[in-house]
Amino acid sequence: MPSKKIKKEEATKPVQQFKVSTHFLVPKHELLSKEEAAEVAKKYNASLSQFPYILSSDPMVKEIGAKPGDLIRITRRSETAGSTVYYRYVVEA
Repeated sequence: MPSKKIKKEEATKPVQQFKVSTHFLVPKHELLSKEEAAEVAKKYNASLSQFPYILSSDPMVKEIGAKPGDLIRITRRSETAGSTVYYRYVVEA
């Protein structure tokens, strides 16, 4: 039985089949510029590496194009608390 050859493009296609950001349970993720990240770090009197981590392999990190060393703003909404903002520092997976 002949084996089916796989093209390189097919082998490297991402597995993700839908945009994670469109799911109703996923909060809004925003990639901050270097200037915005520096302002946030100054506001909280912390270095970027002191913020909680998020892995570069996270589906949302991949979707927004964040790289290790970037800071992400996550805005979560709830009926009781309204809107809350969290920051995550992207690290290598």
